[in-house]
Amino acid sequence: MKSKIKYLVFLLLLFLLTSKIYAFNFEEITNLEYDVLAEYQHDPEAFTQGLEIHNNYLFEGTGLYGKSSLRKVEIQSGKVLKKINLNKKYFGEGITILNNKIYQLSWKEQTAFVYDLNFNLLNKFKYQGEGWGLTNDGQQLIMSNGSEYIYFRDPDTFQINKKIKVEINDQNLKNINELEYLNGFIYANIWQKDYIIKVDAENGMVKAYLDLNNILDEKYKNKVNVLNGIAYDSQNKSFLITGKFWPKIYRIKLKSKAGKKDS
Repeated sequence: MKSKIKYLVFLLLLFLLTSKIYAFNFEEITNLEYDVLAEYQHDPEAFTQGLEIHNNYLFEGTGLYGKSSLRKVEIQSGKVLKKINLNKKYFGEGITILNNKIYQLSWKEQTAFVYDLNFNLLNKFKYQGEGWGLTNDGQQLIMSNGSEYIYFRDPDTFQINKKIKVEINDQNLKNINELEYLNGFIYANIWQKDYIIKVDAENGMVKAYLDLNNILDEKYKNKVNVLNGIAYDSQNKSFLITGKFWPKIYRIKLKSKAGKKDS
């Protein structure tokens, strides 16, 4: 009986959080529109936690205990070219590549892994709390932990240099998940939502949002988990988007609006 009550409480809290997200006044910020340029095959058994494009290849971190991995993927075909599995005691989370080193978080194990581009383990870091999303601005690692805060960390020591609070119309926005940095902004997934928000990396203010509720074909929706995966392709000036267990990766390009920048 106690476990059932706890589950019902969890569902109630999730409902309240969901309602709060939709209660935000999005009218005061830009609704980013997009075009789908292409779609590619994606491993439907990959519980996607992080995406990164480097040297025209897609690097992907996946989660779940006993199934977490780090992968190098051919974008056009979706073929996994290289893969290592994490020890089953780790739940893999976000990844990023900085100075030719791959950084990968774990969820509750408070451990970050550092690899070279051939997936050889170079180092490990310990940190407090959970690990969710990871990106970088060319100098610092940028990390989320499921709260309303985003942390900037030193890539050599993993020490926190600063943090920002994600806010929209003076309300905190929690469940910040997978991240991608571009031109002074952090693009972030919201866990359990098919939204990506555009966050000012200096002050945490949400400047725009992207509604991706309709990007995945309806025939897949009962077979997949949530949207989670953002990678920016600087050569094509487009984003690759996917989710947990999604069979597709979508290449999208943001549309420009009069008087407003799209990136």
